[in-house]
Amino acid sequence: MKEIILCKYGEIALKGLNKSSFESMMTKSVKRRLKSCGQFSVSKAQSTLYVEPLNDDSDVDMAVEKLSKIFGIVKLCRCCVLEKDMDEILTKSLDYIEDEMETARTFKVDAKRSDKKFPFKSPEICIEMGGKILERFPHLNVHDPDVVVTVEIRETNAYVHAGSIEGAGGIPVGSSGKAMLLLSGGIDSPVAGYMMAKRGAIISAIHFEAPPYTSDRAKMKVEKLAKIITAYCGDINFFCVPFTEIQELLRDNCPEELFTILMRRLMMEIAQRICEKEDIQALVTGESLGQVASQTMYAMVCTDAACRMPVFRPCVGMDKSEIVEIARKIDTFDTSILPYEDCCTVFTPKHPKTRPNLADVEAAQNAFDWEPYIQKAIEGTKPYLIKNA
Repeated sequence: MKEIILCKYGEIALKGLNKSSFESMMTKSVKRRLKSCGQFSVSKAQSTLYVEPLNDDSDVDMAVEKLSKIFGIVKLCRCCVLEKDMDEILTKSLDYIEDEMETARTFKVDAKRSDKKFPFKSPEICIEMGGKILERFPHLNVHDPDVVVTVEIRETNAYVHAGSIEGAGGIPVGSSGKAMLLLSGGIDSPVAGYMMAKRGAIISAIHFEAPPYTSDRAKMKVEKLAKIITAYCGDINFFCVPFTEIQELLRDNCPEELFTILMRRLMMEIAQRICEKEDIQALVTGESLGQVASQTMYAMVCTDAACRMPVFRPCVGMDKSEIVEIARKIDTFDTSILPYEDCCTVFTPKHPKTRPNLADVEAAQNAFDWEPYIQKAIEGTKPYLIKNA
Protein backbone atom coordinates (compact mmCIF):
# COMPACT_ATOMS: atom_id res chain seq x y z
CA MET A 1 0.00 0.00 0.00
CA LYS A 2 1.33 3.42 -0.92
CA GLU A 3 2.43 5.54 2.04
CA ILE A 4 3.15 9.24 2.36
CA ILE A 5 4.03 11.77 5.07
CA LEU A 6 1.87 14.89 5.22
CA CYS A 7 3.65 17.85 6.85
CA LYS A 8 1.20 20.54 7.97
CA TYR A 9 2.21 24.22 8.14
CA GLY A 10 1.68 26.52 11.09
CA GLU A 11 1.98 30.29 10.83
CA ILE A 12 3.54 30.01 7.35
CA ALA A 13 0.00 29.62 6.06
CA LEU A 14 -0.71 33.17 7.29
CA LYS A 15 2.22 34.87 5.57
CA GLY A 16 0.19 36.25 2.67
CA LEU A 17 2.30 37.42 -0.27
CA ASN A 18 5.48 36.16 1.42
CA LYS A 19 4.14 32.65 1.88
CA SER A 20 5.93 31.22 -1.17
CA SER A 21 9.36 32.32 0.05
CA PHE A 22 8.79 30.66 3.44
CA GLU A 23 7.56 27.51 1.68
CA SER A 24 10.65 27.48 -0.52
CA MET A 25 13.00 27.72 2.48
CA MET A 26 11.19 24.93 4.30
CA THR A 27 11.13 22.70 1.21
CA LYS A 28 14.89 23.13 0.73
CA SER A 29 15.46 22.29 4.39
CA VAL A 30 13.30 19.17 4.11
CA LYS A 31 15.13 17.93 1.01
CA ARG A 32 18.51 18.57 2.61
CA ARG A 33 17.64 16.76 5.85
CA LEU A 34 16.12 13.75 4.05
CA LYS A 35 19.22 13.00 1.96
CA SER A 36 20.46 10.49 4.53
CA CYS A 37 17.07 8.72 4.63
CA GLY A 38 16.91 7.56 1.02
CA GLN A 39 14.98 8.88 -1.95
CA PHE A 40 11.88 11.00 -1.37
CA SER A 41 9.85 13.34 -3.51
CA VAL A 42 8.71 16.59 -1.88
CA SER A 43 5.82 18.66 -3.20
CA LYS A 44 3.44 21.21 -1.73
CA ALA A 45 -0.29 21.92 -1.95
CA GLN A 46 -3.00 23.28 0.36
CA SER A 47 -0.55 24.47 3.06
CA THR A 48 0.92 20.97 3.28
CA LEU A 49 4.18 19.35 2.21
CA TYR A 50 3.77 15.90 0.67
CA VAL A 51 6.82 13.72 1.39
CA GLU A 52 6.68 10.45 -0.54
CA PRO A 53 9.22 7.59 -0.39
CA LEU A 54 10.28 6.62 -3.90
CA ASN A 55 11.45 3.07 -3.21
CA ASP A 56 11.53 0.38 -0.54
CA ASP A 57 15.01 1.41 0.59
CA SER A 58 13.76 4.79 1.80
CA ASP A 59 13.73 4.88 5.62
CA VAL A 60 10.34 6.36 6.51
CA ASP A 61 10.90 6.05 10.27
CA MET A 62 14.11 8.07 10.06
CA ALA A 63 12.41 10.58 7.76
CA VAL A 64 9.61 11.15 10.27
CA GLU A 65 12.17 11.68 13.05
CA LYS A 66 14.06 14.28 11.01
CA LEU A 67 10.91 16.02 9.78
CA SER A 68 9.65 16.40 13.34
CA LYS A 69 12.65 18.68 14.05
CA ILE A 70 12.30 21.00 11.06
CA PHE A 71 11.00 24.43 11.99
CA GLY A 72 7.88 25.49 10.11
CA ILE A 73 6.18 22.08 10.38
CA VAL A 74 3.60 21.91 13.18
CA LYS A 75 2.23 18.41 12.59
CA LEU A 76 3.18 15.27 10.67
CA CYS A 77 0.82 12.52 9.58
CA ARG A 78 2.05 9.20 8.26
CA CYS A 79 -0.77 8.16 5.92
CA CYS A 80 -1.88 5.57 3.42
CA VAL A 81 -2.79 6.96 0.02
CA LEU A 82 -6.06 5.76 -1.54
CA GLU A 83 -8.35 6.54 -4.43
CA LYS A 84 -11.20 8.90 -3.66
CA ASP A 85 -13.65 6.05 -3.54
CA MET A 86 -15.59 5.32 -0.36
CA ASP A 87 -15.52 1.53 -0.80
CA GLU A 88 -11.73 1.54 -1.24
CA ILE A 89 -11.30 3.82 1.78
CA LEU A 90 -13.43 1.56 3.96
CA THR A 91 -11.77 -1.70 2.91
CA LYS A 92 -8.09 -0.85 2.43
CA SER A 93 -7.44 1.73 5.15
CA LEU A 94 -8.24 -0.66 8.01
CA ASP A 95 -5.24 -2.82 7.15
CA TYR A 96 -3.02 0.26 7.36
CA ILE A 97 -4.23 1.39 10.80
CA GLU A 98 -4.54 -2.16 12.20
CA ASP A 99 -1.63 -1.92 14.68
CA GLU A 100 -2.95 1.27 16.26
CA MET A 101 -6.49 -0.06 16.52
CA GLU A 102 -5.50 -3.43 18.00
CA THR A 103 -3.82 -1.71 20.97
CA ALA A 104 -6.35 1.11 21.38
CA ARG A 105 -9.27 1.09 23.79
CA THR A 106 -11.28 4.00 22.39
CA PHE A 107 -11.39 5.94 19.12
CA LYS A 108 -13.16 8.55 17.09
CA VAL A 109 -13.21 9.37 13.38
CA ASP A 110 -12.48 12.82 12.04
CA ALA A 111 -13.09 13.66 8.37
CA LYS A 112 -11.74 16.60 6.38
CA ARG A 113 -13.19 17.11 2.92
CA SER A 114 -11.38 19.86 1.00
CA ASP A 115 -12.71 18.40 -2.26
CA LYS A 116 -16.37 19.39 -2.02
CA LYS A 117 -17.20 17.29 -5.09
CA PHE A 118 -16.68 14.11 -3.11
CA PRO A 119 -20.18 12.60 -2.78
CA PHE A 120 -19.99 11.93 0.98
CA LYS A 121 -20.03 14.84 3.41
CA SER A 122 -17.73 14.84 6.42
CA PRO A 123 -20.33 13.56 8.96
CA GLU A 124 -21.29 10.75 6.56
CA ILE A 125 -17.64 9.75 6.13
CA CYS A 126 -17.28 9.59 9.93
CA ILE A 127 -20.38 7.40 10.30
CA GLU A 128 -19.34 4.98 7.54
CA MET A 129 -15.73 4.74 8.71
CA GLY A 130 -16.70 4.40 12.37
CA GLY A 131 -19.07 1.54 11.58
CA LYS A 132 -16.41 -0.36 9.62
CA ILE A 133 -13.87 0.06 12.41
CA LEU A 134 -16.32 -1.30 15.00
CA GLU A 135 -17.09 -4.30 12.79
CA ARG A 136 -13.41 -5.22 12.61
CA PHE A 137 -12.36 -4.12 16.09
CA PRO A 138 -15.37 -4.79 18.33
CA HIS A 139 -13.36 -4.24 21.54
CA LEU A 140 -13.31 -0.48 20.86
CA ASN A 141 -15.73 2.15 22.06
CA VAL A 142 -16.13 5.78 21.05
CA HIS A 143 -16.00 7.53 24.42
CA ASP A 144 -12.97 9.64 25.44
CA PRO A 145 -10.93 8.63 22.37
CA ASP A 146 -7.24 7.78 22.71
CA VAL A 147 -6.88 7.28 18.93
CA VAL A 148 -8.26 9.63 16.30
CA VAL A 149 -8.64 8.11 12.84
CA THR A 150 -8.55 10.89 10.27
CA VAL A 151 -9.83 10.65 6.70
CA GLU A 152 -8.69 13.52 4.49
CA ILE A 153 -10.30 13.95 1.08
CA ARG A 154 -7.99 16.22 -0.89
CA GLU A 155 -7.89 17.29 -4.53
CA THR A 156 -6.01 14.25 -5.88
CA ASN A 157 -6.36 11.44 -3.32
CA ALA A 158 -7.75 10.30 -0.02
CA TYR A 159 -5.41 9.98 2.97
CA VAL A 160 -6.06 7.98 6.13
CA HIS A 161 -4.01 7.97 9.34
CA ALA A 162 -4.47 7.06 12.99
CA GLY A 163 -2.87 9.86 14.97
CA SER A 164 -0.36 12.59 14.22
CA ILE A 165 3.09 13.58 15.42
CA GLU A 166 3.87 17.00 16.86
CA GLY A 167 6.23 19.05 14.73
CA ALA A 168 8.77 21.66 15.81
CA GLY A 169 6.57 24.63 14.91
CA GLY A 170 8.06 28.07 14.35
CA ILE A 171 9.19 29.36 10.96
CA PRO A 172 11.88 28.01 8.61
CA VAL A 173 15.55 28.52 9.45
CA GLY A 174 16.93 31.18 7.13
CA SER A 175 13.84 33.38 7.07
CA SER A 176 15.06 35.83 9.76
CA GLY A 177 18.76 36.53 9.14
CA LYS A 178 21.88 35.27 10.93
CA ALA A 179 22.71 35.27 14.63
CA MET A 180 25.78 34.37 16.70
CA LEU A 181 25.09 32.27 19.78
CA LEU A 182 27.47 32.65 22.73
CA LEU A 183 27.60 28.95 23.61
CA SER A 184 28.99 28.41 27.11
CA GLY A 185 28.30 24.75 27.83
CA GLY A 186 25.59 25.35 30.42
CA ILE A 187 21.89 24.56 30.25
CA ASP A 188 20.65 27.93 29.01
CA SER A 189 22.65 28.83 25.90
CA PRO A 190 21.74 25.75 23.77
CA VAL A 191 18.08 26.45 24.58
CA ALA A 192 18.54 30.08 23.49
CA GLY A 193 20.04 28.92 20.17
CA TYR A 194 17.17 26.50 19.61
CA MET A 195 14.59 29.21 20.33
CA MET A 196 16.17 31.70 17.93
CA ALA A 197 16.40 29.07 15.19
CA LYS A 198 12.70 28.39 15.79
CA ARG A 199 12.09 32.03 14.85
CA GLY A 200 13.98 31.57 11.59
CA ALA A 201 17.55 32.62 12.50
CA ILE A 202 20.56 30.87 10.98
CA ILE A 203 22.68 30.05 14.02
CA SER A 204 26.45 30.25 14.28
CA ALA A 205 28.12 29.64 17.65
CA ILE A 206 31.09 31.15 19.45
CA HIS A 207 32.82 29.58 22.44
CA PHE A 208 35.54 31.06 24.65
CA GLU A 209 38.09 28.57 25.98
CA ALA A 210 40.70 29.22 28.65
CA PRO A 211 43.21 26.38 28.88
CA PRO A 212 44.68 25.24 31.22
CA TYR A 213 41.85 26.53 33.44
CA THR A 214 39.34 24.76 31.20
CA SER A 215 39.91 21.27 29.83
CA ASP A 216 39.65 19.65 26.41
CA ARG A 217 36.61 17.83 27.79
CA ALA A 218 34.88 21.17 28.37
CA LYS A 219 35.45 22.10 24.72
CA MET A 220 34.27 18.65 23.55
CA LYS A 221 31.14 19.10 25.67
CA VAL A 222 30.32 22.39 23.93
CA GLU A 223 30.96 20.87 20.50
CA LYS A 224 28.60 18.04 21.41
CA LEU A 225 25.91 20.55 22.43
CA ALA A 226 26.30 22.33 19.09
CA LYS A 227 26.04 18.99 17.32
CA ILE A 228 22.82 18.12 19.18
CA ILE A 229 21.06 21.36 18.26
CA THR A 230 22.00 20.99 14.58
CA ALA A 231 19.07 18.53 14.44
CA TYR A 232 16.89 21.66 14.71
CA CYS A 233 19.16 24.51 13.56
CA GLY A 234 20.96 22.82 10.67
CA ASP A 235 24.73 23.10 10.17
CA ILE A 236 26.49 25.47 12.59
CA ASN A 237 29.61 27.54 11.93
CA PHE A 238 31.55 27.19 15.18
CA PHE A 239 34.18 29.69 16.40
CA CYS A 240 36.47 28.76 19.31
CA VAL A 241 38.22 31.81 20.80
CA PRO A 242 41.43 31.50 22.93
CA PHE A 243 40.56 33.60 25.97
CA THR A 244 43.11 32.66 28.65
CA GLU A 245 45.38 35.67 28.27
CA ILE A 246 42.49 38.15 28.44
CA GLN A 247 41.11 36.50 31.57
CA GLU A 248 44.48 36.57 33.29
CA LEU A 249 44.89 40.25 32.39
CA LEU A 250 41.40 40.97 33.74
CA ARG A 251 42.32 39.22 36.98
CA ASP A 252 45.46 41.33 37.33
CA ASN A 253 44.21 44.70 36.08
CA CYS A 254 40.58 45.22 37.02
CA PRO A 255 38.53 45.55 40.22
CA GLU A 256 37.55 42.02 41.30
CA GLU A 257 33.86 42.88 41.73
CA LEU A 258 33.68 44.01 38.09
CA PHE A 259 35.54 41.02 36.65
CA THR A 260 32.49 39.23 35.25
CA ILE A 261 30.95 42.35 33.67
CA LEU A 262 34.23 43.34 32.02
CA MET A 263 34.79 39.78 30.81
CA ARG A 264 31.37 39.71 29.18
CA ARG A 265 31.91 43.10 27.55
CA LEU A 266 35.17 41.87 26.02
CA MET A 267 33.48 38.66 24.88
CA MET A 268 30.80 40.74 23.20
CA GLU A 269 33.41 42.89 21.47
CA ILE A 270 35.24 39.85 20.09
CA ALA A 271 31.96 38.20 19.02
CA GLN A 272 30.81 41.38 17.27
CA ARG A 273 33.99 41.72 15.26
CA ILE A 274 33.69 38.13 14.08
CA CYS A 275 30.02 38.77 13.26
CA GLU A 276 31.00 41.79 11.17
CA LYS A 277 33.41 39.62 9.17
CA GLU A 278 30.80 36.89 8.70
CA ASP A 279 27.84 39.19 7.88
CA ILE A 280 25.96 38.11 11.03
CA GLN A 281 23.37 40.59 12.28
CA ALA A 282 22.84 39.82 15.97
CA LEU A 283 24.17 38.15 19.11
CA VAL A 284 22.26 35.57 21.18
CA THR A 285 22.84 34.68 24.83
CA GLY A 286 21.16 32.32 27.28
CA GLU A 287 20.82 34.93 30.01
CA SER A 288 17.77 34.84 32.27
CA LEU A 289 17.00 37.96 34.27
CA GLY A 290 18.23 37.71 37.85
CA GLN A 291 19.46 34.14 37.56
CA VAL A 292 23.04 34.99 38.61
CA ALA A 293 24.92 38.17 39.57
CA SER A 294 25.97 38.95 35.99
CA GLN A 295 22.39 38.69 34.78
CA THR A 296 20.78 41.46 36.76
CA MET A 297 19.17 44.23 34.77
CA TYR A 298 21.99 46.60 35.79
CA ALA A 299 24.62 44.12 34.58
CA MET A 300 22.81 43.56 31.26
CA VAL A 301 22.68 47.33 30.69
CA CYS A 302 26.44 47.53 31.20
CA THR A 303 27.01 44.60 28.86
CA ASP A 304 24.73 45.93 26.13
CA ALA A 305 26.43 49.34 26.25
CA ALA A 306 29.47 47.63 24.67
CA CYS A 307 27.38 46.27 21.77
CA ARG A 308 26.82 47.75 18.33
CA MET A 309 24.30 45.12 17.28
CA PRO A 310 21.15 43.64 18.81
CA VAL A 311 21.55 41.13 21.65
CA PHE A 312 18.68 38.63 21.78
CA ARG A 313 17.95 36.84 25.07
CA PRO A 314 15.07 34.44 24.39
CA CYS A 315 15.34 32.95 27.92
CA VAL A 316 15.32 36.31 29.70
CA GLY A 317 11.84 35.99 31.22
CA MET A 318 11.90 32.25 31.89
CA ASP A 319 12.26 30.34 35.16
CA LYS A 320 15.06 27.81 35.37
CA SER A 321 12.51 25.00 35.41
CA GLU A 322 11.07 26.24 32.09
CA ILE A 323 14.54 26.34 30.52
CA VAL A 324 15.33 22.85 31.84
CA GLU A 325 12.07 21.53 30.36
CA ILE A 326 13.09 22.73 26.89
CA ALA A 327 16.65 21.43 27.38
CA ARG A 328 15.24 17.98 28.11
CA LYS A 329 12.94 18.19 25.09
CA ILE A 330 15.82 18.96 22.71
CA ASP A 331 18.18 16.43 24.38
CA THR A 332 20.82 18.92 25.54
CA PHE A 333 20.21 18.68 29.29
CA ASP A 334 22.24 15.56 30.06
CA THR A 335 25.24 16.95 28.18
CA SER A 336 24.91 20.43 29.71
CA ILE A 337 25.15 19.10 33.27
CA LEU A 338 28.40 17.19 32.67
CA PRO A 339 30.91 18.53 35.23
CA TYR A 340 33.33 20.21 32.79
CA GLU A 341 33.35 23.93 33.57
CA ASP A 342 33.67 26.70 31.00
CA CYS A 343 35.70 29.90 31.15
CA CYS A 344 32.86 31.83 32.83
CA THR A 345 33.66 30.00 36.06
CA VAL A 346 37.36 30.95 35.97
CA PHE A 347 38.42 33.63 38.51
CA THR A 348 34.81 34.15 39.61
CA PRO A 349 34.76 37.02 42.16
CA LYS A 350 33.61 36.26 45.68
CA HIS A 351 31.38 39.33 45.76
CA PRO A 352 30.41 40.36 42.21
CA LYS A 353 28.72 43.73 41.82
CA THR A 354 25.02 43.14 41.15
CA ARG A 355 24.24 46.82 40.51
CA PRO A 356 27.25 48.00 38.53
CA ASN A 357 27.41 51.62 37.41
CA LEU A 358 28.13 51.99 33.69
CA ALA A 359 30.55 54.90 34.19
CA ASP A 360 32.58 52.85 36.69
CA VAL A 361 32.62 49.83 34.35
CA GLU A 362 33.75 51.90 31.36
CA ALA A 363 36.43 53.63 33.43
CA ALA A 364 37.78 50.26 34.60
CA GLN A 365 37.83 48.93 31.04
CA ASN A 366 39.47 52.05 29.61
CA ALA A 367 42.22 51.97 32.23
CA PHE A 368 43.92 49.20 30.23
CA ASP A 369 44.67 48.88 26.50
CA TRP A 370 42.73 45.76 25.46
CA GLU A 371 42.97 46.27 21.72
CA PRO A 372 46.10 44.17 20.97
CA TYR A 373 44.75 41.29 23.04
CA ILE A 374 41.34 41.45 21.36
CA GLN A 375 43.05 41.31 17.96
CA LYS A 376 45.27 38.42 19.09
CA ALA A 377 42.24 36.43 20.31
CA ILE A 378 40.43 36.98 17.00
CA GLU A 379 43.49 35.96 14.99
CA GLY A 380 43.77 32.78 17.08
CA THR A 381 40.11 31.84 16.63
CA LYS A 382 39.59 28.53 14.85
CA PRO A 383 36.37 28.42 12.80
CA TYR A 384 34.97 25.10 11.61
CA LEU A 385 31.66 23.61 10.55
CA ILE A 386 29.59 21.34 12.78
CA LYS A 387 27.30 19.42 10.46
CA ASN A 388 23.89 17.98 11.05
CA ALA A 389 24.04 14.21 10.57
